[in-house]
Amino acid sequence: MSASGHRSPIAERFELLAAADRRAFVPYITAGHPSRAATLELLAGLEAAGADVIEVGVPFSDPMADGPVIQGSSQTALAQGVTLDDVLELVARARLGIPIVLFSYLNPVLAAGRDVLQRAADAGVSGLLVTDLPVGADPELEARLGEGPLDFVRLVAPTTPDDRMAEIARHGRGFVYLISRLGVTGTQDTLAADLDATVRRLRAATTLPICVGFGISRPEQAAAVARIADGVVVGSAIVRAAGESVDAALALARTLRAGIDGR
Repeated sequence: MSASGHRSPIAERFELLAAADRRAFVPYITAGHPSRAATLELLAGLEAAGADVIEVGVPFSDPMADGPVIQGSSQTALAQGVTLDDVLELVARARLGIPIVLFSYLNPVLAAGRDVLQRAADAGVSGLLVTDLPVGADPELEARLGEGPLDFVRLVAPTTPDDRMAEIARHGRGFVYLISRLGVTGTQDTLAADLDATVRRLRAATTLPICVGFGISRPEQAAAVARIADGVVVGSAIVRAAGESVDAALALARTLRAGIDGR
């Protein structure tokens, strides 16, 4: 149940997946990369390819948590003048049947005005993830975001102590995004050796679904994560493929979906 009293589409999706013993495929794209038209094609195509939730990135000029692939995609979108309002327009036009999580840095959200959460919900967004607002950084703002119409998805790092994990999870809704390793976003050849143990620690701290992201780019990596977590987030690999073509991104998405299902 969301803070506004409505049933959360994200919670419903994870409940359906759990009942079917399936894991969520959560691709990330940057809105406006490589173009507005391509974004619409990607949103529809990713849903058709089996995405359960799509993270839609809001372009930002200083994406400090992101590696070169997503940084570059942000610059491409910004060069076309894509704003948070444009992102919401694209989401509204896509009219997807799966939840969308707005993935943003704090500045664009603050600059968009106090009604931005409701405008996002009206456009069809179900959740919000703010990368640079850790729990306790601004309790008043966090309360406003947490009490709004969107599920406020929180990030957990692999170095987070157990008690802090529980605190972060208490302040979140929808799911918890577990960063698989330290550093910025980007593809990696191997998963962190202690990922399984980190997921177990987080599961002991929360009843929310756990989605793991950062560094996952291949079907066998997605399958490995799907064996221990509730969802698999893939960002840089999808964004890089989208830079080649929409078809390349969707072909990759289908292989990742198959990997997750074959876990």
